Amino acid sequence: MSITAQQVQELRRKTGAGIMDCKKALAETDGDMEKAAVLLRKAGISRADARLARATSEGVIASYIHVGKIGVLVELNCETDFVARTSEFQQLGSNLAMHVAAESPKYLRPEEIPAEVIEKEEEIYRALALKEGKPENVLDRIVEGRLKKFYSEVCLLEQPYVRDDQVTVSEVVKDVMAKIGENIVVRRFVRYQVGEELER
Repeated sequence: MSITAQQVQELRRKTGAGIMDCKKALAETDGDMEKAAVLLRKAGISRADARLARATSEGVIASYIHVGKIGVLVELNCETDFVARTSEFQQLGSNLAMHVAAESPKYLRPEEIPAEVIEKEEEIYRALALKEGKPENVLDRIVEGRLKKFYSEVCLLEQPYVRDDQVTVSEVVKDVMAKIGENIVVRRFVRYQVGEELER
């Protein structure tokens, strides 16, 4: 099947990918625009994964204030000042700050959760599974599954994204990495709410 310049331009407009990448993706998917977009997204994410080791010393502090009652600061880092000033990068920072305001994560990633918190959760999940009459031989798998759900509730990068709950915050960050071609790191965040005791 021959791919037209119009199809290539449409896919390029939709995905932000290069002309040759769009042409190749359309050829591989027999001109199917949706499949080609998915193919480009997967390729971009795999390239983004390779960028994860690159240093990130530039970036922004994004902020969000919700009706004067909730305030959030998020430090979002990238590799160059040029990217830090792009609207796409700054928009990601703003969206993540809004996400933190809405979803109240306690930690950035699972590795930051104190060991005693995880031990306490495991203990609760194990006792609950026993109370539900679950067999001993599957307890570990049940506890592991419930811990994963716990991470998705309390860790920013594991949470379903507030603007599209079909993807995690981590996947949203990787998508932007794939588009802009630089490593992006969510370094830290802080959330304040009027009347709330300071826990962090």
